[in-house]
Amino acid sequence: MDTRNIIRLDVTESTNSVALEAGQQGAPPGTVIVAAAQTGGRGRLNRFWLSLPGMGLYFSIIQRPRLALEQLPKVTLAAGLAVCKAVEKEYAVLPRIKWPNDLLLDGRKFGGILSETGSIYDIPAGKPPLVVIGVGVNLFQPAGGFSAELKERATALSLYTNKKISSEMLLEACVLTIEEELQRLENGEFPAILREWKVRDGIRDKMLTWVTPKGQKVTGVSLGPDADGILRIRDRAGTMHIVLSGDIDLVGKIPR
Repeated sequence: MDTRNIIRLDVTESTNSVALEAGQQGAPPGTVIVAAAQTGGRGRLNRFWLSLPGMGLYFSIIQRPRLALEQLPKVTLAAGLAVCKAVEKEYAVLPRIKWPNDLLLDGRKFGGILSETGSIYDIPAGKPPLVVIGVGVNLFQPAGGFSAELKERATALSLYTNKKISSEMLLEACVLTIEEELQRLENGEFPAILREWKVRDGIRDKMLTWVTPKGQKVTGVSLGPDADGILRIRDRAGTMHIVLSGDIDLVGKIPR
């Protein structure tokens, strides 16, 4: 990779936590935290991300994008598109995305994005906000395969390519592509990013169950993200729901 600042760790609780702390202490944009393993890797809604040694690529990149605060949720969509494009280019597979941050192969999750920001109250006047983009990719299965709990919904890149997988090569490709997509986002090119994202939408027109932040369940068809990247669901009564947060799951098994 280029001469950027790369902090390599054998094991850490979470690369995102390390990156947030480093960013708050003044680490420059483009700094990458990469770990061989995580003991507390996390995804959206604080879900645990299995991060065993030799199994995956786990890294976070510090950024300070020139974006208004209300534009920051778009970073996750741009980063998801970027990782998909990097995987496509390096390994000739075609990942899909489950809004907002899950990366799928054959309907199963092999990667995920977790974008987090520093406190909005710590942003100096006129300065861009601290944003940390965390990426986890299952490169290989655990020894003995995924557990019974995970095997129906988790997979690994190695199962879909005959090419030799290099975590370093993929790290470089992902970091560079994420930065390219963030540059496009800063340049006001979100409509073009969204068009490319929609080509890779893995849940459009599929039946979903959305558990709202208040715990209510809404079942309906995914209409995909709107012009602002916000997911829309139409329930059986024809009512449109806008999904800002909460949990979504496909109803039944994803067709293979």
